[in-house]
Amino acid sequence: MANSALLPCLLLLLAIGSLAAADNHNGVDASTDPGPIRLNCGASASATDSDGRAWDGDAVSKLSPPTGAGAAASYQDPSLPSPVPYMTAGVFASSHTYNFLVSPGRVFLRLYFYPSDYGDRSASDALFGVTAGGVTLLRDFNASQTALALNAAYLVREFSLNVTSATLNLTFAPSPGAPSHYAFVNGIEIVPTPDMFTAPAPSFANGGRPDPMPIRADTAFQTMHRLNVGGGAVSPADDSGRLYRSWDSDSPYIFGAAAGVTYGKDSNVTIRYPPSVPPYVAPEGVYATARSMGPDAAVNLNYNLTWVLPVDAGFYYLLRFHFCEIQYPITKVNQRSFFIYVNNRTAQAQMDVIVWSGGIGVPVYTDYLVVTTGSGQTDLSVALHPDLSSRPEYYDAILNGLEVFKLQTYGGNSLAGENPPISEKQVADGSVGGSKRKTAVAVAVGGAAAGGLLVVLIGCLCACAVCRRGNRAASVVACEPEAVLEQPAHGLIPGPTKSSALFMSAQDK
Repeated sequence: MANSALLPCLLLLLAIGSLAAADNHNGVDASTDPGPIRLNCGASASATDSDGRAWDGDAVSKLSPPTGAGAAASYQDPSLPSPVPYMTAGVFASSHTYNFLVSPGRVFLRLYFYPSDYGDRSASDALFGVTAGGVTLLRDFNASQTALALNAAYLVREFSLNVTSATLNLTFAPSPGAPSHYAFVNGIEIVPTPDMFTAPAPSFANGGRPDPMPIRADTAFQTMHRLNVGGGAVSPADDSGRLYRSWDSDSPYIFGAAAGVTYGKDSNVTIRYPPSVPPYVAPEGVYATARSMGPDAAVNLNYNLTWVLPVDAGFYYLLRFHFCEIQYPITKVNQRSFFIYVNNRTAQAQMDVIVWSGGIGVPVYTDYLVVTTGSGQTDLSVALHPDLSSRPEYYDAILNGLEVFKLQTYGGNSLAGENPPISEKQVADGSVGGSKRKTAVAVAVGGAAAGGLLVVLIGCLCACAVCRRGNRAASVVACEPEAVLEQPAHGLIPGPTKSSALFMSAQDK
């Protein structure tokens, strides 16, 4: 009898549980389902993008903005990777806040923007700010100007936030100054992630102290560049750890004509992730390709393999270098040793991937901090050059992947940079705020430009740091550095002159 009396209660609990599960299926509650949240803003129904990701429309997700309106883009640029989530938008004439239920911890927050005319609103009138979790992500953001400056039809801004509560508040607010200003967003994606930033503590690449420099657990980051060095683009569907990152080709960022050679792993080499490098750090596609200086030792001694990366001035940056030896006969210590330079300062000497990783096919990564000063746009330069101090067998250098993350300012809790300037030629060739878009597109991940970079490498400013010590990890505050230029050493010391002939076939590809 007792069991019979309990049966209706059990059925009632099951029914309640089923209703809760159905509500969570709408994608707005990640506290019980730690999977991604994807909102196709302005859309009335769920849809799938070209990578197979499912996006909920405003109506389905129950997050339709009461103070805004959904609108359709006036023109579909042929370079859009998918109509979802770009062809509809949430448009806000006043401040609007999304409240996402999430599990505490780190998340990737991605904002998708397609500058277009929406209804009677011109693309050029979209000027707004975005805040999340108390951090200013964007300020006076002009998506139309930014897209034109970067020669891009659409933009993706990616941030890493440490969420400490069960709710992530995301606010879009039109900038003051004109009644025509409005805010918009096409897609919002929230992906739970491990903490990939605060440990181990990185070293300063330009002379700061303390070294290594702990990063506070509550620090917010913006992805500025994520490059698959020596390989093609890696789509979100092919990323590791279900993090859905985009990895771009490094080719547009190579400085000068000396681009080295690119190659893939030998067929008998298997990528083996060690415990110190979980697979979510970077996908196998990043570690399975590389760029080296080339087969001629004499040539390699007379140039630096260099990348130039545009960033916002006045911030600290975390640079993450990914390495993996993937071709025979590089299997032993001191076969290849090289310098890593950041802004003409030595970040690392005697970089021997086999020493750091433990063997061929084993990934390893290393992080460095660099500080920039001033305002507006500036460039980070990254360069590799053979280090002959240990008399290595090959005069060469290698890189598999490179990521650049901007750190928030702690005083102002801000990641916001300035809109990139538009050249007179771009104004003449393109239409700011119009429906017509260029089709030669480079996706802007966190402000990464992928156009022709006409830059001149100059000696950059080094940094000093004023550090506040406490019981928790120290924070860093920028101060005016002294101008110091460190020239890489190119002098040849007595030693072998064997060229890296093993890469000759790769150069011919």
